[in-house]
Amino acid sequence: MSHLVPWHRYESTTRNDDAKQSQPSVYIIAEIGVNHDGDVDKAKHLIDAAQRAGANAVKFQIFNATALASDDAELCTYQSNAVDAATSQREMLAKLELSQAQLTSLRQYAEQREVDFVATPFGLEELQLLANSLTPTAIKLASPDLVNVPLIDAALATQLPLIISTGASTQDEIDTCFARITNADATKRTALLHCISAYPTPLAAAQLGTIRFLADRTGLPVGFSDHTTSIETGAYAVCAGAVILERHLTYDRSAVGPDHAMSTEPNDFRRYVTAARDAAAAMTGGPRETTDIEAEVRKLARGRLIAACDLSAGTRLQPQHLRVQRPANGICPSRWDDVIGQTLAAPVRQGTPLNWQQMKAAVSVS
Repeated sequence: MSHLVPWHRYESTTRNDDAKQSQPSVYIIAEIGVNHDGDVDKAKHLIDAAQRAGANAVKFQIFNATALASDDAELCTYQSNAVDAATSQREMLAKLELSQAQLTSLRQYAEQREVDFVATPFGLEELQLLANSLTPTAIKLASPDLVNVPLIDAALATQLPLIISTGASTQDEIDTCFARITNADATKRTALLHCISAYPTPLAAAQLGTIRFLADRTGLPVGFSDHTTSIETGAYAVCAGAVILERHLTYDRSAVGPDHAMSTEPNDFRRYVTAARDAAAAMTGGPRETTDIEAEVRKLARGRLIAACDLSAGTRLQPQHLRVQRPANGICPSRWDDVIGQTLAAPVRQGTPLNWQQMKAAVSVS
């Protein structure tokens, strides 16, 4: 079964017979994650906020706390600083689980709001639930699962579009994962997200140059899973080559929960999306061509060749006989070398624009 790969958002506008200009856009995922606090109504409000901000997709996390974490798995520092009265990962996560019925409701609500539904499964059972019952636009594997061979293989086997984050990994680990993607003939439906697994990530530690490196190394679409708190980082990532952005969305950064503090509130999320889209628009390009908005300046601010002094018939033109003066309706200064050495067939007064008919052995005007 063929599935539309949502981040394939490229258009080519043919401007003439010889050149095409690529117009990239960026696929933006609002990572709701667990910022719903286990409350479906909060989750729906965040879907609304994502849609209003202009995100392409919302993303949720699907997990079974007991299966995912042992009872002695400690909280990360950023989690322990943000959660209330939880002593382990399992205890924290148990409060944030969503049932199949709740996830189905959110999937349907996202469709109503015309945003794509993406989800991260943290186990094989959750993956099967996602693929078989929730019909997501894409599957997203979190950074810790870059090395989770059975989960990667099962995700590849679904034939669904797949996004894999690369946080806290080595290049060898990424290369090994890419080899599995290639062996599964899944390169056309898989994307990587450069990611720094620090919450929040200091802007100076974002390593956005890795985006282009990974794209060149693998040939895959590469995006950025953004854990910074800067509104501009998404735009920077687009300029660095990102075609997907993932950013955590919350209703309140001061709320109790593991991800709220490093997430983005709705108004700032809208600014984040706008900046990223503006960056994508600014990054259009290809072989350089004159654009319509440059036509007036090209005509009026460029110059033409004129006589620098009175010149008699039979004069063999030398550099001192010529100068450049605006506007551009005449012989372009780029033809300087063609004009030097030409012989005038008739006298030319100082300040008169030159033309090819004034010369005895006029060269082609093409």
